[in-house]
Amino acid sequence: MNAINSISAFHRLLSLPEPRHPLVSVINLADSVFLEDEIWKGFVNRFYCVALKREAKGKIRYGQQHYDYDKGVLSFTAPNQVQQLDLQNMECGSGYLLIFHPDFLLQHTLANSIHHYGFFDYAVNEALHLSAGEEDDLITILHKIDKECRHIDKHTQEIILTLIESLLKYSNRFYERQFLTRRNNNSALLTKFEQLIDDYFKSDVQGLLTVQYIAARMNLSPNYLSDLLRVHTGQNTQQHIHEKLIAKAKEKLTTTSLSVSEIAYALGFEHAQSFSTLFKKKTNLSPQEFRQSFS
Repeated sequence: MNAINSISAFHRLLSLPEPRHPLVSVINLADSVFLEDEIWKGFVNRFYCVALKREAKGKIRYGQQHYDYDKGVLSFTAPNQVQQLDLQNMECGSGYLLIFHPDFLLQHTLANSIHHYGFFDYAVNEALHLSAGEEDDLITILHKIDKECRHIDKHTQEIILTLIESLLKYSNRFYERQFLTRRNNNSALLTKFEQLIDDYFKSDVQGLLTVQYIAARMNLSPNYLSDLLRVHTGQNTQQHIHEKLIAKAKEKLTTTSLSVSEIAYALGFEHAQSFSTLFKKKTNLSPQEFRQSFS
């Protein structure tokens, strides 16, 4: 797999001059010309990228729905994610790319907290669709980052990282708005989610139900599904799965004579001890203690 290892190399592939800072750059797409290079057929970046595309032309679909906004579309990629670009069918349009190397975050709190921003692992069709006001807020931050890159001193890194952190926090807020404003579409997703869990436990269970299994059948990335559920229900996907699993376990413990081990295997656990540990963690009782409380 081809790799773009540096900010400088990425600039060259976009026909741009050398970046002012070796570890961070704000690129104006209007100034960029993507070189016809084989690398675009399959590559990974070694840096983070936040892409704000403006005034996308034509109808863009999100699942079975059209995008809610026709202004900015914001997407995120983390280092080492496999990507492809089809230059023949790509309209670059206008917008900005913020790219920054993981080394730029070292010795800053963002080096750890950036992993809490789940949207770096969202799928392409789960991009953030901005209102005009939201777009203006983010472009203002990008312009400030670009300005800071023009004069590098002992304050530069701290100021830029504070601005990047602010951009990510705004993006979190705007994603929560998107989850809520798409209430009708998301209501259908929540119903499908509950149905998939119910159907899984009604079937011949083959192993533990996982977040990845549910997300794949909903055509969503695991992180997007968890963040969507958290906004609407206060619980992520794994918490929902555990809640349903414990409910099924309680049902079997009180209505059947199956042993704890048999119940564990029926729910997809490979080891009965793992089931007992989870059950006690969630109920403060062992499976056997719970059963005895009903006898």
